[in-house]
Amino acid sequence: MASLIYGRNSVIAALTSSRVVKIYVNDTFKDKRILSLSNQKQIPLFRMNAGKLSELVHNHNHQGVVAEVKDYQYYDLSTLIDDGKKINNPIIIMLDGITDPHNLGAILRIADAFNAIGIVIRKTSQVPLNATVDKVSTGAINYVKVATVSNLNVAIKKLKDAGYWIVATDGEGKDNYASLDYRMPIVLIIGSEADGISSLVKSNSDFVVKIPMYGHVNSLNASNALSVILSHITNLKNSPK
Repeated sequence: MASLIYGRNSVIAALTSSRVVKIYVNDTFKDKRILSLSNQKQIPLFRMNAGKLSELVHNHNHQGVVAEVKDYQYYDLSTLIDDGKKINNPIIIMLDGITDPHNLGAILRIADAFNAIGIVIRKTSQVPLNATVDKVSTGAINYVKVATVSNLNVAIKKLKDAGYWIVATDGEGKDNYASLDYRMPIVLIIGSEADGISSLVKSNSDFVVKIPMYGHVNSLNASNALSVILSHITNLKNSPK
């Protein structure tokens, strides 16, 4: 089976990772990178008028190009755990109830930027990988492994058994996020803006941390919070102990 993605950066990234099956462009499309890559990889390319191209993606901003790609690949949690054994102090991101595809796309981009091992999501009550997530991730969806689990708490136990420390983020958290020494295998849990992290997931965490707010708003969205904490962890790992 295949899915449709759209936007030049998304299509270029998918072409680079060999996920593209077909490409559709409008009659006046002239992007040399995409035309050259599709020719090199012998991907069938079809031209059509702008109206029909927009119909393919329900009038989303496609920038003149739509691609049919192989379905998104999900992984088992054990794959992330095995990958984590190859590096020092790996980081796995766990998402609890993220339903906004723009947030998930941004989270994938941030995970790639800070070299996280991968992302764990629930199979239900969570936005799946889709074309919007793909476009917002600007290609990161092709590089960050996403594992699906039926139950986050069962996954937490498995990760603890594998040597990970579980750090949940919550506005009512006891500890400032900057007070921890993250130089150990970490699972960083990010919840939704609306509901935060579920109480049982929090109770199964080793630490519950918060990002202090000093302005007029009392929270950051999920991707912004993740970016703040991962930036801090990266700087900490690169500094002398």
